[in-house]
Amino acid sequence: MNYLNPIFTEKRECQDCYKCVRNCPVKAIKVEGGYASVVPELCIFCGRCVEVCPNGAKKVRDDLTYAGQLLTLKKAVFVSLAPSYVTEFPGLEPARLIGALKKLGFAGVSETALGAQQVSAQAAALLRQNPTRVLASSACPTVVAYLQRHRAGGGEMISGLLSPLLTHCKMLRQHFGADIGIVFIGPCIAKKLEAAQHPELLDVVLTFEDLRRWLAQEQITPEIMVEAPEDHFVPERSAEGAWYPVDGGMIAGMKSTCAVNDCSLMAFSGLSAIKKALDGIEAMKPDNGLFLELLACEGGCVNGPKVLRRDATVLKRHRVLRSVTPSGVAFPRAPLVATPTDFTVAPVVTARYPDLQIREALRNVGKFSAEDELNCGGCGYDSCREFGIALLGQKAERAMCVTYMRQLAFKKANALIQKMPSAVVIVNEALRVLEFNAAFVSLFAPEKMAGVNRAVSIEGIALAEVMPFATLFHNVLKTGQDILDRDLRFQNRILHATIFSIEKHCLVGGILQDITEPAVQKEQVIRRAREVIQKQLATTQQIAYLLGENAAESEITLNSIIESFSPPKLEEPKENNDWRKLYRS
Repeated sequence: MNYLNPIFTEKRECQDCYKCVRNCPVKAIKVEGGYASVVPELCIFCGRCVEVCPNGAKKVRDDLTYAGQLLTLKKAVFVSLAPSYVTEFPGLEPARLIGALKKLGFAGVSETALGAQQVSAQAAALLRQNPTRVLASSACPTVVAYLQRHRAGGGEMISGLLSPLLTHCKMLRQHFGADIGIVFIGPCIAKKLEAAQHPELLDVVLTFEDLRRWLAQEQITPEIMVEAPEDHFVPERSAEGAWYPVDGGMIAGMKSTCAVNDCSLMAFSGLSAIKKALDGIEAMKPDNGLFLELLACEGGCVNGPKVLRRDATVLKRHRVLRSVTPSGVAFPRAPLVATPTDFTVAPVVTARYPDLQIREALRNVGKFSAEDELNCGGCGYDSCREFGIALLGQKAERAMCVTYMRQLAFKKANALIQKMPSAVVIVNEALRVLEFNAAFVSLFAPEKMAGVNRAVSIEGIALAEVMPFATLFHNVLKTGQDILDRDLRFQNRILHATIFSIEKHCLVGGILQDITEPAVQKEQVIRRAREVIQKQLATTQQIAYLLGENAAESEITLNSIIESFSPPKLEEPKENNDWRKLYRS
């Protein structure tokens, strides 16, 4: 695990469900040793793996501690609050939320939407200056990462402007001083990536989920905070920038700042929709320029990965639109802040494998022809071919293929059954044969043997047609109680039978051993002899224990009697001089 990345895996909690692989839009997941981990250089931090993980193994880095430390290290720390707060805290007056944040220790709260307004004005000017270019918005860091890492030439498409958040950070530092601390609070995980890429502008990123947890820890309830005159957004309230968290909001902001041709503006939200929308765009040469507002979350940031609810988009959109300053009521505008940047980076190099290698990889999972490629998606990949490429890239394991593992288990079980010397049969609830081995056919239906140890299939035949003990199987099927170690007479043989439930009232298996065969008789005699020997050894050990215990007690008693009747011993002198003194006396 790598806690430096915004998203990481707790391996102890990861199960082999491959749900993260299935839902990752860019397949930035590597399965190794049965565990699924995030590949940082491929990840776009959309948070889908975090959202769908059934066991909570995919986690978002917790930066709450860093935010608390920042409050102690900096003289003043400001909050850049995402405009989607109006849908995350519906009905809560801004002044009360600001008061709660100040109680946590922040010097002030500012709207990220102020930066959005700056970006809208600059994007409109950029579109007019580049009438033949296709420009993509830089507002969503997930989309930026997708274009840079997974689309050839995608980085060149991104407008050369900082995101609204980073632009807002630049504005705050110009207004309050370069040495302030800035904490962004919003619905996005990918903003943590922006903080890592621009530490000179943004210090810490918290999610709405983090904020709720922090307020709960400090026992602060915004809803009951007393509104104070000083609890207002600084340095000013936003206007059309508050439209940004809904799809089309940026375009609406661009239209409000200056005249822009509607034909030159398009909005798409949701990564799947963006992927489809961008197909073939590389060859496009627009006459009046084209600006694309692209947001990774369907419906916009109001449905970000760390919002309380990712639904009710119409209701959220309505709240956002109502929160914008009414027409005719304008707040003082901050001077335009230039925020140029360069998003052109070397894309991730994707290995390409020849068809022969891919076919070989698929053969290793039992797919020898196109008919074997079921494309079931159980492994998490859309097709068997994609899975084969992942195998070659060491991002996947053979055990991820459901059909391969099922066939492997069937082959192992079948090989075990066929190699058993005893007769084996498995029947269904209708007492018809599902599985059997050659020993079963040889014992009960020798006429169906074709050649040496080769049995003609009796699959589907009624058990009563080939053996007289079908009632025993019926009893086990009906009652669910196994029959163990039952000796049955069949023709001139004695069969040692075990009949048991594989799946109660549905599948019953039977193992029948002919103990009249010489080899089996010898084995039975040896087994019985071993049982007798073990019993005799146990008896002997018990007798020896009792005898040993009595002997020890007798020895102690006799020694005590001898000591009591024996005369006392004279002490021997230690030195020769003592002997001379005793002799003279």
